[in-house]
Amino acid sequence: MTYVNISVEQVATADNTKNIKIVKFEGQLDESNVDENSQKIYKLIEEVPQNLHLILDFSALEYMNSKAIGYLTDWYGKVTAKNGNIVIAQAKENIIDILQVVGLTQLVKCYTSLEEAKLAVIS
Repeated sequence: MTYVNISVEQVATADNTKNIKIVKFEGQLDESNVDENSQKIYKLIEEVPQNLHLILDFSALEYMNSKAIGYLTDWYGKVTAKNGNIVIAQAKENIIDILQVVGLTQLVKCYTSLEEAKLAVIS
């Protein structure tokens, strides 16, 4: 099984209508671990049923397979259906390329820095 670590950090904001969390991915999301680890994100989505805004920090994500992209698409649908949003921050070029090929960057905005992503979500 390849290594992946997912950690979640709450973002403090003056606007109480948005629940903003940074989800940091480290390692590789592949066939050996994606099903188990995707459940962490589903649990997060269930815990915050409305106005959840996720910043997916991909700075330490080295690889994601097609199944991981499918989960990302599903998370996006569930979060946006309940007045939330998902953005991606600091993805490596190979990850951006994969997301562009499948057209996901047309739905999920990608930002080069974590600060840029935070500003976009907070505003």
